Amino acid sequence: MKYDIIIVGGGHAGIEAANIPTKKKLSVLLITNHIDLIGQMSCNPAIGGIAKGNIVREIDAMGGLMAKITDLAGIHFRMLNKSKGSAVWGNRAQTDKVKYRTLVKKELEKNKYIDMFQGMVYQIIEEKGKCIGVMMDSGERIYSNAVILCMGTFLNGVAHIGMNSFPSGRTGEPPSLNLTENINKFGIKSGRLKTGTPPRIDGRTIKFEKLIVQKGDENPWPFSFSTKIELKNKVNCWESRTNSKTHSIIKHNLDRSPLYSGKIKSIGPRYCPSIEDKVMKFGEREGHTLFLEPESLENNEMYLNGLSTSLPFDIQEQLVHSIDGLEDAKILRPGYGIEYDYFMPTQLKRTLESKVIENLYFAGQINGTSGYEEAACQGLIAGINATQKIVGEEEIVLGRDSSYSGVLVDDLVTKGTEEPYRMFTSRAEYRILLRQDNCDERLTPLFYQNGYIEKEIYEQRSAIWEEKNNVINKMKCITFFPNQINEKENIATNKHSMYELIKRPEIKIEQFQNKCDFIDFTNINLLVTIESDIKYEGFIEKQKEEVLRNERLEKTEIPDGFNYDEVKGLLNESRNKLNKIKPSTLGQASRISGVTPADVSILTMYITKFRHLKVSRETTGSGV
Repeated sequence: MKYDIIIVGGGHAGIEAANIPTKKKLSVLLITNHIDLIGQMSCNPAIGGIAKGNIVREIDAMGGLMAKITDLAGIHFRMLNKSKGSAVWGNRAQTDKVKYRTLVKKELEKNKYIDMFQGMVYQIIEEKGKCIGVMMDSGERIYSNAVILCMGTFLNGVAHIGMNSFPSGRTGEPPSLNLTENINKFGIKSGRLKTGTPPRIDGRTIKFEKLIVQKGDENPWPFSFSTKIELKNKVNCWESRTNSKTHSIIKHNLDRSPLYSGKIKSIGPRYCPSIEDKVMKFGEREGHTLFLEPESLENNEMYLNGLSTSLPFDIQEQLVHSIDGLEDAKILRPGYGIEYDYFMPTQLKRTLESKVIENLYFAGQINGTSGYEEAACQGLIAGINATQKIVGEEEIVLGRDSSYSGVLVDDLVTKGTEEPYRMFTSRAEYRILLRQDNCDERLTPLFYQNGYIEKEIYEQRSAIWEEKNNVINKMKCITFFPNQINEKENIATNKHSMYELIKRPEIKIEQFQNKCDFIDFTNINLLVTIESDIKYEGFIEKQKEEVLRNERLEKTEIPDGFNYDEVKGLLNESRNKLNKIKPSTLGQASRISGVTPADVSILTMYITKFRHLKVSRETTGSGV
């Protein structure tokens, strides 16, 4: 058996990694331990959120699948942070987990370049520093030009429910054994992380009249730029809170918590803590918000968001029954904690290829991230770069100024992580440039040029960008008195262009609806993009100037084989970190924790000297 690319793992990273190489007609083998559970949502069946929603739209703008599947499987849509500026809005969809995985599997099955194989990878096959395939636990060897590992939480996974622990990848599925140890032998270092889930509740046993209803948006935003169907909310979500009784139960049973008894030693997600952590670390709070969210239209399961726990089942029952509306609720599946292996992402290039073994790529939670969206964008980037390398084209590295996906990868490979990494808008220094409404303008041209976006889709988006620019140009030519638009304005003698008026925070583009006929006021996405471009104009220009100032560092490559030990004047801490991470550019070096601006200046001088010596040797053939 021989393929262009082997994908190990059928989660959200594996799906994108498997699909994207077929845009260039490469043969792909997707290996998973359960073919029927490709695309399974083992935690909350929700896609998007603040910053995460931007990533999903970026995936769509790069040619990925997640956004399209989410629009088809979504059952509750809501834009988060709507009261703030559009730069930090976050689209979120509760999805039908059964429909989601069904649609994903169908999408992969109809692709003639993808084969699927159910089994467990036992080892990678390495030859002369290159990965050339994998060996299954049954002994079969399968060869390829590249391997992308997307193992999620399966590597030596151990689940915990109270003091009871058992091997598990996801609950009910076996872990992947031996692969971590096999990869460690090549000098690739691994660590251990922890995550968890809350109990699932039987919706038939919930007293919804005691809960606060959370309806979806009236006119939901699609995630995919190519979605034509009208999105509809098919369910409500519900809100409740923990209380003093809930907290008392937790405090009196910490000796039975694997997290607080010392049985779980790994680091969990700081921004999605267990209810035990919330109560112990934020004891001054009277309660913590919980959300009851439907998992599928096919069943009555409700996800109890906010009550992640690894306490014993009998304590979980007490916790649930202490909450308003859940006094008689039945638990269908207990919450659990899970520990698993991950590989230190600083051992990767910015293409997500290993620095140690060529043609071996890592994507998803195996790199220490948390979340479907973070995993999917890594799978897409790894799949694209493996494809580019195989077909002999330049690999694609996304900058921090181009996308949240670029920020994510740069953070991982430059700074690493010691806890499950989650994306936030605050991680991006250029977030005003990285709005969810302009993902296509930022990314689609690049990925169209490289063959990952269909011509029809590109031409449709190009027409919309042209329409936007035409509307903005017309706005600059039409003038109004301010009080014609805003009744609170005093009568003014000076007219202002529509463009200048919209810059004012108190004036919205909708206020011009009956005063101009060249704008399609039914196209909410277009209106948001136009208004955001205008209102953020000053900030956008400042951030673009900052990007240009930093461009020299980002474009200055650090030569292969550069010896930091020969650089005099570097701080010892900086030298150690530079040797460990081996940054590819001065820009990446400057973002390594502990590397100072003085270190970067010294490196700049030595790199220039290094290049001059190299040119001299190549020209004269001497040992100068």
